[in-house]
Amino acid sequence: MRSYRTLFRIPEFTPFLLSFAAHAAAQTIGGLALATLVYRATGSPLLSAVSMFGPQLAQLLGAAFLLSGADRLPPRALLTVISLAFAAGTAVLALPGLPVGAVFVVLLLQGLVASLGGGVRGGLMNEILPKDGYVLGRSVFNMLWGLVQITGFAAGGALLALLSPRTCLLLATAMYVLSALVTRLGLTPRPPRSAGRPSFSATWATNALLWSSRPRRLVFLGLWVPNGLVVGGDSLYVSYAPAAAGTMYACGALGMFLGDLAVGRLVPPALRPRLATPLRLLLAVPYLFFFLRPSVPLSVLAATVASVGFAASLVLQERLMALTPDELAGQALGLHTTGMVALQGIGALLAGSLAQLTSPATAMTLMAIASLAVTLTLHVLERRAARRPGGVSSADPTEYRPAPR
Repeated sequence: MRSYRTLFRIPEFTPFLLSFAAHAAAQTIGGLALATLVYRATGSPLLSAVSMFGPQLAQLLGAAFLLSGADRLPPRALLTVISLAFAAGTAVLALPGLPVGAVFVVLLLQGLVASLGGGVRGGLMNEILPKDGYVLGRSVFNMLWGLVQITGFAAGGALLALLSPRTCLLLATAMYVLSALVTRLGLTPRPPRSAGRPSFSATWATNALLWSSRPRRLVFLGLWVPNGLVVGGDSLYVSYAPAAAGTMYACGALGMFLGDLAVGRLVPPALRPRLATPLRLLLAVPYLFFFLRPSVPLSVLAATVASVGFAASLVLQERLMALTPDELAGQALGLHTTGMVALQGIGALLAGSLAQLTSPATAMTLMAIASLAVTLTLHVLERRAARRPGGVSSADPTEYRPAPR
C-alpha cells in the first residue's frame, strides 16, 4: 500500500487518528502549561523538565506489571478509560494551591495509566490496517503527532501569553474528554487479541519472551536510548529559552513531521532498513552546537533539523514487527512505547540534573554526545551479530524465526 487515498478509505482509520489527535493535543498543551507552572513556582530547570517528561518514568512500572493488558483487554474500552483517567488527573493538576509533591503523585498515576496506551494503539492499528499498510499508516500516525505538536506547542505558547497555566490545563482536560468520546463512538468494539486475563505474571513472561531474542533486544535499545537522551535535552527548552520554548518545540515537531513524511512515503522500502543508523546520528549531531549558545533562530533551526532523525523509529518499528508474532504485537509495541518514553523521562531527569550543575546549553550538548556514543555502539553490535554464523542481518529481519512458545 503506497497511497494515502487508499489508506483513508479504511473506515476506522480516520476516527482512530482523530481520537489520538485530541489526546495528543491535550498532552502537548497540558505538558507545556504544567512545566511553565512548575518553573514559575520553583525556578528549577530540573523540576520543570521532570514535570513535563517525568510521567514517562512511571511507565517503566506499567511495562513491568500491567502491559499484558494491551493484548488481553478490549482495545476500544481500554482507550476510552485511559483518556478519561487523563482528564480526571489533569483537572486535579489545575487545582489552585496544589503542592508540588501532589503534582508529582498525580503525574506518577498518569504515567502508570499511559503505559498501556502505546501498546493498545499500536496493536489496534495492526488490526485496522492490512499488513502492507502498516508502515504508511504508522508514518501518517507519526506525522499527525508532529502536526499536533506543532500546533499544540504554538497554541500553548500563545495561550500561556493570554491565559493562566491552570486555565490551559482545564482546556487540556476538555480535549481528553473529547478523545474518549471519539474513541467510544468512532471505533468498533473488538475482542482482546490474546486469551487469558491480564496479570503481573503474564506481563513478565511475555516481556521475557520478547527480550530473549538478540535481534529484538538491539531493536528495542535502538528505539529507546538514543531517542531518550535527545528528548532529555529537549526537556530543557523552557529553561534554555523561556520565551521561545513553544517555538522550539513546534519547529522540532515540524522536523519530525518532515522526516516521517520522507521515510514513510518517499523512501523505497528496500532502502528503509539502511537509514536507521544515519537517522539516529542526525537526531543528535545538531545539538553539539548548543555548547556555543547559538541565537534563538539558529537554535530553532538546529532543533528542526535534528528532529528529522526521529524518523528512525519508523524504520525500527517496521523491523520490530517483522521480528514479532502477530499475537504479541500489542505488547511488543507497548514495550517499545513505554521503554522509549521511560528513557525520555530518565533523559529529562539526567539532563535537568546536569543543567543544575552546569547550564541548560551544556547539558543539551552532553546529552547529544551520549546519544551519538550509544548509536555508534549499537551499530557495531548489529554488524557483529550479522557476521556471526547463522546470525541475523539487521537489514533483513525477515530471516528471523520466532522462538518456540
